[in-house]
Amino acid sequence: MEKQGGQENVNQENMNRENMNRENVDQENVDQENVNQENVGQKNPDGQERLQDAQEKYVAYVGTYTHGSSIGIHVYDIDIEAGHMTEREVVPVNNASHMTKSYNGKYLYSIADEGVEVLKILPGGSLEPINKVGIDGMRGCYLSTDKNGRFLYVGGYHDGKVTVVHTHKDGRLGSVMDGVFHKGIGSVAERNFRPHVSCVIPTPDDKYLCAVDNGIDQVKLYKVDELTGRLDLYDILRCKLDSGPRLLTFSLDGKYAYLNAELTNEITVYRYDGSGKSPDFEKIQEISVVRDPESMGSACCGMKLSPSGKYLYASTAGENTVAVFRVDQETGLLTRLCVLPISGDYPKDVDVLPGERTLVVLNHETNEIRFFTIDYDRGLLVMKGRPLKIETPNCILISKCEE
Repeated sequence: MEKQGGQENVNQENMNRENMNRENVDQENVDQENVNQENVGQKNPDGQERLQDAQEKYVAYVGTYTHGSSIGIHVYDIDIEAGHMTEREVVPVNNASHMTKSYNGKYLYSIADEGVEVLKILPGGSLEPINKVGIDGMRGCYLSTDKNGRFLYVGGYHDGKVTVVHTHKDGRLGSVMDGVFHKGIGSVAERNFRPHVSCVIPTPDDKYLCAVDNGIDQVKLYKVDELTGRLDLYDILRCKLDSGPRLLTFSLDGKYAYLNAELTNEITVYRYDGSGKSPDFEKIQEISVVRDPESMGSACCGMKLSPSGKYLYASTAGENTVAVFRVDQETGLLTRLCVLPISGDYPKDVDVLPGERTLVVLNHETNEIRFFTIDYDRGLLVMKGRPLKIETPNCILISKCEE
């Protein structure tokens, strides 16, 4: 009986082991399924799922100078997984130095020698010219729109002018509603001795139009009449003397503003509050965009906020680097992750492909577009693939295709 009982115990132990093994195998399979499911739904820094990113279609519009072989705006299809772009077509636009989309996303506005030109964005991302109008001044350098789709704002670097152009509901550009020439002088000879409007952008609440003046170290704040488009100077944000402010952008929640300066090579962070009678810009941080702040001969140029709002990218000519910053979502403060070379000259503009894993750099003087894999954790930019040849690239705008 004892032997029989022992055999029963042994059999029972074997059965228990088998059941445990089965349970472990089943649990491992469940865990693996959960891991796979997590991988499928893993989110990129911009909060979008990788699978969703891969299924959606995007194009990139790259504007160029046309005094050489290039003829205008190059349209590229974007391969998100490969982190690369393929040229589809080129649309003739004379010296497309800056572009912006209409607030409803249906039209693309571009600087042109004639003034400004508008093109319809077709469902697949191709462009169809609509019309162009003059701006009663020298060729502009920056474009933005209001949220109501009434006005196109033009910044003029060469003549220091802010221009308001009427926009029709069908996309056509109308007449010039108003234009204001900045006055004043800077203290640096040649480059910064007179007004140069380098950026015009509305505040997130659409209450004010910010006109960054690179020449006189100011950001002028205008009220725009909703009916007439008339500009009324309301306030002035005075920047550090001889800093050369260039571009302004706001955080996604509209609480913070980021202003880069091409002479001091730094980004100034402001806390913005437009809820009162007057706009309030409170300076909370200054941070360098270069490896050696004491070095000479460099100028901060391109700056873009990632679609998720979690990262900011800034390029610098001369040193020929790109700096990557992490944006604190609570305080708006920047933490510099890296400043690394981009293997080209004059990185005039930068952007990041959907998914925020691939940085795109436009090297203006070496006539190319380069791509870099971004390692946010280790603070690295790793070059990927061959550069795309393109003559004098100026600006890049990435757009989601509407089928």
